[in-house]
Amino acid sequence: MELAELPNSRTEADGSAVIRALSYNVRSLRDDEEALARVIRACAPDLVFVQEAPRFFRWRKHAARLAARCDLVVLSGGATAAGPLLLCSLRAFVERTEDVLLPLTPGRHRRGFATAVVRFGGVRVGVLSAHLSLDGPERLEQSRMLLERLAGMDVPYVIAAGDINEGPEGAAFGRLAGSLQDCWAVAPWGSEHTWARSGQPKRIDGVFAGPGVEVLACGVPAGLPGVASADLLAATDHLPVLAALRLPAV
Repeated sequence: MELAELPNSRTEADGSAVIRALSYNVRSLRDDEEALARVIRACAPDLVFVQEAPRFFRWRKHAARLAARCDLVVLSGGATAAGPLLLCSLRAFVERTEDVLLPLTPGRHRRGFATAVVRFGGVRVGVLSAHLSLDGPERLEQSRMLLERLAGMDVPYVIAAGDINEGPEGAAFGRLAGSLQDCWAVAPWGSEHTWARSGQPKRIDGVFAGPGVEVLACGVPAGLPGVASADLLAATDHLPVLAALRLPAV
């Protein structure tokens, strides 16, 4: 069944911008890259918040290849952010980027944030891609650092997205949703669950928008024209989250 129509990207007469933001854990491109690229292209995103981007041998080449296959460009992140990556369309005007490595807990994976400040039309927005820890207390502390990083961007609007590694009932997810808009909860569209490979299906990935951002729709784009169920299964082990957001002119 096809989804209800999703608002298209556009710049309005007063400088306000409607954008599409996609969050996607790509499992280090270990699966079907062509299926992954087809899903991303069908979503027509202005911003892609990637998690588990390639981090090792020739990682920049792999990131650039993915971006090119999706008609996008690399914005920031990758190995220098310990996995989170940002891609964008040529519609985005880039002001600055910064890759942030978080404190390393011995015996665990290094985590980080890929961040940038970009402009769409006349609107500035700070963006952050994250993949939080599998450990609960560490994940909660990383959610605090995420909010602190967003608060320091000095922009009218912020968007964060990523693999939270827990559902809305979790403390870290709840902290994010307490300060930001959980876009699925505000304007549900498409499907909800982003992890269905084992156990009970869960919503462990999300797009979060700061105050003032108008959330038009958000969810897993299963059923969006061009997004085939076979491609969603072949692309990676997570399902993507697509949001349509309006950034009012300031």
